Amino acid sequence: MKPCANSFSALSPETATEKTTGAIAERAGVSRGACQHHFPTRTALVAAAVEHVFHQQIEELARRAKGLPESRRRIEPLLNLLHDVYAGPLFTAATHLWVAAVADEELKAMLLPLETHVGREVHRITVELLGLDERDRDVRDAVRATLDLLRGLALASLLHDDTTRRRKVIAHWARTLEAQLTPKRAPRPAEARREL
Repeated sequence: MKPCANSFSALSPETATEKTTGAIAERAGVSRGACQHHFPTRTALVAAAVEHVFHQQIEELARRAKGLPESRRRIEPLLNLLHDVYAGPLFTAATHLWVAAVADEELKAMLLPLETHVGREVHRITVELLGLDERDRDVRDAVRATLDLLRGLALASLLHDDTTRRRKVIAHWARTLEAQLTPKRAPRPAEARREL
């Protein structure tokens, strides 16, 4: 990744959409001309920087996931991990960009394909970490619902931190998800006889 794009991840989330190409180049320690050579518009620079940041998030997720338990009981710790990634400063910066993209068609056109790519990658990693079969429609729907829930909780966290409530919601959803994704066990012979 080019130095100017790398510098974007160091910008504060609150000012991510207000920085000029010149300010970003200065922070990266390169000339404005060098930055504009690689990124002819501020939007191109922002899109490249956001892509770089999203790749960092995916790498962080993969790195931190190595510490998860190997059993089905990994669902709740994984959901907490995913939420932590979503609720971090990079998500906050991305949220500012999404809001700016509502009124900026050029930015929107650059962010939509990136958002689709990142969404698919996070979905793929989540399915993989849960040891699920992506071909199962119920699995796909459950993982999509889970990621949407976590993004919603992260958005709610932008206004105020309600960690206690959020942890309860995640714990409840983890139990629901575990019940949905765990195959129903066949009754043992003694249980089957009692049901007759």
